[in-house]
Amino acid sequence: MKFLTRFAPSPTGYLHVGNIRTALFNFLLSKQNGGKFLLRIDDTDLERSKQIYEDEIKRDLEWLGIEWDLYEKQSNRFERYIDVFEKLKIEHKIYPCYETKSELNLKRKKLLNMGKPPVYDRAALKLSHDEHKKYEKDGINPHWRFLLDKKGVSWKDKIIGDVRIDLASLSDPVFVKEDGQFLYTLASVCDDIDFNITHVVRGLDHLTNTAIQIQLIRNLNGDVPVYGHHSLLVDLSGDNLSKRLGSLSVRDLRNSGVEPMALINLMSTLGSSNSPKILHSLNDVASFFEINSFGSAPTKFDLNLLNSMSSKVLRKTPINIIKKELIELGIPNDDQENFWEAIKENLNTREEISQLWDICINGIYPVIEKEDLEFVKTAIKILPQAPLDKNSWKIWTNQVSEKTGRKGKSLFLPLRKALTGKNIGPDMGKLLPFLKKIPEF
Repeated sequence: MKFLTRFAPSPTGYLHVGNIRTALFNFLLSKQNGGKFLLRIDDTDLERSKQIYEDEIKRDLEWLGIEWDLYEKQSNRFERYIDVFEKLKIEHKIYPCYETKSELNLKRKKLLNMGKPPVYDRAALKLSHDEHKKYEKDGINPHWRFLLDKKGVSWKDKIIGDVRIDLASLSDPVFVKEDGQFLYTLASVCDDIDFNITHVVRGLDHLTNTAIQIQLIRNLNGDVPVYGHHSLLVDLSGDNLSKRLGSLSVRDLRNSGVEPMALINLMSTLGSSNSPKILHSLNDVASFFEINSFGSAPTKFDLNLLNSMSSKVLRKTPINIIKKELIELGIPNDDQENFWEAIKENLNTREEISQLWDICINGIYPVIEKEDLEFVKTAIKILPQAPLDKNSWKIWTNQVSEKTGRKGKSLFLPLRKALTGKNIGPDMGKLLPFLKKIPEF
C-alpha cells in the first residue's frame, strides 16, 4: 500500500505552532518514505468553519513550503458519512439518545460526587418502543452514540511505544449531534479508510480518541493506520496553545518577519533528543528527521528561541535563495553578492534588507550629536572620491584620525551614525562602497 499521511485542520481559527508541528511531522514522514501528503479540511461544523480560515491555512502551509499532493474537504463528503451512519444503525452499532445537555451534566455531577468516573450509563438503550415514539412525536431529535465494545484496544505507537486504552472507562462517544452534524470521529474514520491513509501523526490529546477510531475502523473492515502521538506544545507558563485565542498563530509569525525555515528547523526537533540544525530546504530537514526521537512530556515553545533561530537562518541564507528578493529591490546583478555579504551578518528580518538598500540609494538625514558636528564636517570633506571599494573605509578613517586625533568608538560611531542613521549595523568597510548619497554640510 502506498505510504500516505494527512493533515486535517478545522477552518475555525488560525493555525498556531502546535498545528504546524503536526503538519510538518506528517509531511516529513511522507517525504522520507516516498509517499504522499493529504491536506484535508475538517469543516463538518458548517456554522463555525470560515473560508477566511481555510485560506489562511493554505497560506501558512505554502509559506513554509509544505506542499500537499492531495486535497479534500469533509463538507463535500456528507453523503458518504450518511451511508456509513445508516450502516451502523442497521448493525445496531449506533443508537439514539434524547438526554439534554443539562441532563447529561447532572448525571456527570452525580457520578463524580459518588467518586465514580463520569461514564454515560447507556440509559437510552433501555428505552421502550413507545418511549422512542413519544420523543419523535414531541419533535425531539436524538443525538447518536457509538456502542463501544468495552474492551482494551492496543497498538504500537511510532513515538510512545506500546499503548493500551481500556474502553470500559469511557462513555460511548457521540457521533452525530441533534442537529445532524457529524462529529470528528465518524467523519475522520470514513476519510482515513476511503483515502487509504497509512500513517497518522498527531498530538497526545488524541490518544483516547485513537482507541475509539481503531475500534470503528475494525467495525467498518478498514485497515488500521500506523499511529504516532507527539507531545503537546505549551507556552513558557505551561498553558496550552489555542488557535481560537490566536496564541502564537503562524499568521502572526509570518507577518512579524520570522523566517519560515527557522520555524521548520525548530519544529522538526523541538521535544526530541536532537538539537535543531540550520538547514535551508525541507529535503535536508527530512533527511535528519527522526520520528522516534520525540517524547511525550509537554514541550515548551519559546518565542525568543524562534526569533534567535530566525536571525541565524537568515544570516546563513545562501545568495541563490535570497537572489530573487535582491532583484526585486532593483539591486544590480554585479552588486548583489557583495551587498549580501556586506549586510547579512547584522540582519534580523528580511525587511531590514530593503531598509539598508534604501539607505544606500537614497541616503538618510544624518544623526549627529552636537559635540560631533564639526568632527563629521571635517571627515566628510576628506572622504575619497567615488568609486569607493572595500579599502576606502580604512584609508578614510585613518586619515580622519590623523587629522582630528580621534580613535576607537569616538572615531567610528559618529561616522556610522552620520552615514546610516544607526548606532549599529553592517561592517562599514563593506557597506561604504554602496552608499550613493553622502550627507553634505
